Amino acid sequence: MNEKRVYTFGNGQAEGNASMREVLGGKGANLAEMNHIGVPVPPGFTITTDTCNEYYKVGQQKIVELLTDEVNAAVAHTEELMNCKFGDPKNPLLVSVRSGARASMPGMMDTILNLGLNDEVAAGMVEKTGNPHFVYDSYRRFVQMYGDVVLGMKPENKEDIDPFEAIIEKVKEEQGVVLDKDLSVESLKKLVELFKKAIKEQTGSDFPTDPKEQLWGAICAVFRSWMNERAILYRKMEGIPDEWGTAVSVMAMVFGNMGETSATGVCFSRDAGNGENLFNGEYLINAQGEDVVAGIRTPQQITKIGSQRWAERAGISEEDRAANYPSMEEAMPELYKELDALQDKLEKHYRDMQDMEFTVQEGKLWFLQTRNGKRTGTAMVKIAMDLLHEGMIDEKTAILRCEPQKLDELLHPVFDKLALSKAKVITQGLPASPGAACGQIVFHADDAEEWHDDGKKVIMVRIETSPEDLAGMSAAEGILTARGGMTSHAAVVARGMGKCCVSGAGSINVDYKTKTVEIEGVVYKEGDYISLNGTTGQVYAGQIETKAAELSGDFKELMDLCDKYTKMEIRTNADTPHDAKVARQFGAKGIGLTRTEHMFFDDQKIVAMREMILADSVEGREKALAKLLPYQKADFYGILKAMDGCHVNIRLLDPPLHEFVPHDKAGQETMANEMGVSVSEIKKRVNSLAENNPMLGHRGCRLGITFPEITAMQTRAILGAACQLKKEGFNPRPEIMVPLIGTVQELKQQKSIILATSKEVFIASFLPAYMEKKILKVDPFQVLDQEGVGQLIKMAVENGRATRPNLRTGICGEHGGEPSSVKFCAKVGMNYASCSPFRVPIARLAAAQAAVEE
Repeated sequence: MNEKRVYTFGNGQAEGNASMREVLGGKGANLAEMNHIGVPVPPGFTITTDTCNEYYKVGQQKIVELLTDEVNAAVAHTEELMNCKFGDPKNPLLVSVRSGARASMPGMMDTILNLGLNDEVAAGMVEKTGNPHFVYDSYRRFVQMYGDVVLGMKPENKEDIDPFEAIIEKVKEEQGVVLDKDLSVESLKKLVELFKKAIKEQTGSDFPTDPKEQLWGAICAVFRSWMNERAILYRKMEGIPDEWGTAVSVMAMVFGNMGETSATGVCFSRDAGNGENLFNGEYLINAQGEDVVAGIRTPQQITKIGSQRWAERAGISEEDRAANYPSMEEAMPELYKELDALQDKLEKHYRDMQDMEFTVQEGKLWFLQTRNGKRTGTAMVKIAMDLLHEGMIDEKTAILRCEPQKLDELLHPVFDKLALSKAKVITQGLPASPGAACGQIVFHADDAEEWHDDGKKVIMVRIETSPEDLAGMSAAEGILTARGGMTSHAAVVARGMGKCCVSGAGSINVDYKTKTVEIEGVVYKEGDYISLNGTTGQVYAGQIETKAAELSGDFKELMDLCDKYTKMEIRTNADTPHDAKVARQFGAKGIGLTRTEHMFFDDQKIVAMREMILADSVEGREKALAKLLPYQKADFYGILKAMDGCHVNIRLLDPPLHEFVPHDKAGQETMANEMGVSVSEIKKRVNSLAENNPMLGHRGCRLGITFPEITAMQTRAILGAACQLKKEGFNPRPEIMVPLIGTVQELKQQKSIILATSKEVFIASFLPAYMEKKILKVDPFQVLDQEGVGQLIKMAVENGRATRPNLRTGICGEHGGEPSSVKFCAKVGMNYASCSPFRVPIARLAAAQAAVEE
């Protein structure tokens, strides 16, 4: 534990700096750094992140005891710099209390402004400033924020609006005004009293009048906000550890609500949406910070060009815009020049796009925060490449600046932001496959195909999916399932297809008979519209407009950079020629896994596949295999051609047999007619294939050993396709994988069949609970367990190469596209990682970062 718990800053000096994010949080570290580089920042102090963790260990009373001396000294330091005194009615110091974790968590935790006000201090401020409207506007804001954050004055149920807003609306109605800023001094005073009365009635607590009591209440409330629901959820989504804690920054208040020469705003050194190198942001005259972000008033643009673009979108004439909605550049030109110069200084200092908050108090500019701005995947790539071209960062830094997972946003359809802001979330599932999709609900694969053929866009809603649903999944815009996790059939297949999918939405009740799905008490019928966000797992009612992701030249340049630095080969998992083509376009250097059992899901192929499985003799199987051979050869031809010159690892059949046979009456009748036997005989054979544990049945090489003609057919198809391509001038490089080998004799037996055939060819739901209880921090089916399985991999690579130095090793499956897993495999020296096509760029970037980080 770091014994020093409080660090001061102000007047161009600070005890911390930008390198102390772990101790001071992002906000505290950057406030200190801005002091060092000459950016005007109100003085104050930061309480460390370790103190937050200490708070949860020892409790509020003890933490106040531990902090009292340091906080009192820091308050005195701030008083000296501001030339006023905390709690003094004649010359009062007011402060803000803000959260700030080491990782940016915008809006997830709590903030309190104007702390230190009571009736006596308010009266003293009126006498000092001669501006009672400003004072009582600040006072009512403080009571509202403190009552909400510290005293827990919340809506009593989800149907109610915020109790403070209800009071404000009533008072505005009584006075006959629309905007908060137009309330009279008497109305503002009335609000203060009504707020205090409501707090007492609802919470049973009196509003504290002692500024020191207010300060301790606010500090501890910010610590508590680290564990509020939205902060916990955000950390879970962003992978931020709970043990990091939040710092608390206490700053002297500067006021944007002191009149027409005061303002507040938020700005970005570049466009966070598309990465354009254009200073932009919003501001409000005579307002405080929350007014801008809360939408209480419509803010105006900071730059003239931003204002003009806004007016054009809103259909407002230039004359009207200039008169009624002027930019800060036009309304406050001198302050704008200072703001523009400082934002440029901050971007160049941090060498990254900055997200900044500022306040203008009676003509003086103050910065309240700067941080590396959140940005979309498109903006992330463009900003990294632009900064590289501008000489602000080098190539390795450009690679490290890009988050691998955010590349998903560039590769899948996305929702229109404005439309999304108006949409209603009806349930939440797992973000199984990213993208955006909207369409009409259907429940069965054949209906999905039929509706699709009729020109309709559909969302297939299932309890869970099976291989029989593949055609419907292919026809659908997206898939929603009640069951299944991130590695379920729906999730894996959808990711491979590049389809949007939300899985494991446990609150939905699907009724196939009535073709309805009940979600949170609302019944949706077949044909109703819903929309899916596969990136967040959210499901929306109705249609939301989507747009295709557009890949830029910056994306290609980033991928080229990755190729320059990576030491690890990135392959793809591809089971169809289409998947292989997509992956090759994304830069895959081959195929790490082709799952041949995934090739049989269309109508004609599945019948022949089922005939082969249900055959009760060698002759019957060979008859069915003869039907499958041309299908297999055609698929392998397309895959090898798409991957010309690259290694293609093809796994021989490894099917759970019972999943491929028909369990429905219609399917069984089809097979009976095809094979010339009775339906009862088909049922008997289907039942005989049932296995309690398929992994102990005909999985892996055991299928080919029991039925060697299957191995022979597949070998013939693979090598026949390769020979054909060779004759056409291509360079096919197939690799045949024998699955699930347990003994050397199994490998020898299958190898002998492969070699013999080649000669012929040449001649002629405990996991969710574990995650919830934090037994596991991540899903091991998605993220490699580096300390367990990872060490086995490391041993295998090291021991294998001790015997055979040129041994090629690789990883495939979900881990092959997960950034931390790819990095680990690269660092232990594996030759390649193989993943689904739409994860190839992510794996490429992670592999390059692993090389750069060495």
